[in-house]
Amino acid sequence: MKIPTAQRLAVCSWSLQAASPRELIAKTLTTGVTRVQLALDPLREAPQIWGETSQMLADSGLAVVSGMLACIGEDYSTLDSIRLTGGIAPDPTWPANLENFRLEAAIAARLGLKLVTFHAGFIPHGEPHAPNSKMRQRLITVADLFQSYGIALGLETGQETAEELASLLRALNHPNVKVNFDPANMILYNKGDPVQALRALGPWIVQVHIKDATRTKIPGQWGAEVPTGTGEVNWPAFFAGLKEINFRGNLCIEREAGTQRVADIQTARELVEKLCP
Repeated sequence: MKIPTAQRLAVCSWSLQAASPRELIAKTLTTGVTRVQLALDPLREAPQIWGETSQMLADSGLAVVSGMLACIGEDYSTLDSIRLTGGIAPDPTWPANLENFRLEAAIAARLGLKLVTFHAGFIPHGEPHAPNSKMRQRLITVADLFQSYGIALGLETGQETAEELASLLRALNHPNVKVNFDPANMILYNKGDPVQALRALGPWIVQVHIKDATRTKIPGQWGAEVPTGTGEVNWPAFFAGLKEINFRGNLCIEREAGTQRVADIQTARELVEKLCP
């Protein structure tokens, strides 16, 4: 049975740069989307402001479909800086990240969420197949933590090729580790074709981000995030690929650049409604 597109669309809360739940609600309603992937860090960091977010969203007719975690100290200014600081790989931030994850897993459980996503960080070459590797053990620790609450852990795509990520997932063989597929990240990090990547990662994909980008022409530098429909993601082929792998999960619109984010999210919603009716 086909799920209506309106029941699959969501907006990534952090895209709207809201300073309070009321502002988040107002901006979300303006986009025409009634579902949200919610950043959990504000709820942990500022409960006096964000503590009632879930109830306020529900009272406004908005549903929370999944959560998102950020890691401490991540520096996205260059590809080299995020390689050094991203995710759970750096030793200096690992203990504090794990403590935050423990707190946010409990928050996600209270919200009734079944999926939380995050960037794990760059996977060192060869590590997925080493049983005692640092990254592998840390991923298992985080996955087990969320599994204890009945919450799946979705790894964001982009910082490695689809084949490298699939190799890691096969080596982990952990029932709670899934994939949040972001086609723009594949382009931003210059890690392959998003449509081909769908086929490699299909068995693990539980959520998709709707985001677009252009590929860098200078090796070692970032590509550019652009409004959905104006970049290098082949959206007709992408949605055909989702249909091919029988993906029926959430389609969460994400916009992390630009000064017209509400308008850009509206444009993305219209594109999805046209191509995925």
